Amino acid sequence: MLAIANDGRVCSPLVIKRSAVIVGGLSIEYRVKLERTDEGYAVWCPGLPGCWSQGATEKEALESITDAIETYLATVEELVKDKVSRLVEVPA
Repeated sequence: MLAIANDGRVCSPLVIKRSAVIVGGLSIEYRVKLERTDEGYAVWCPGLPGCWSQGATEKEALESITDAIETYLATVEELVKDKVSRLVEVPA
């Protein structure tokens, strides 16, 4: 099945994958979306607004989004440092 991009390009539909990130010694899985483009693959994490990346191959794109997620989470941690915050647990 093919999809038509906004610019009229024919491309493969979105593929949903999981990308594992190690945070504080724990592995966390994030659902990411992957789209084939003329340049390779675009990939983003819908659960982390603005967290996008790309790669020439699917493997490279998934490795790249893993780095992007780690950077995103480190930035969030830095922004809340020295601020009053709480952790909540969400059942799987």
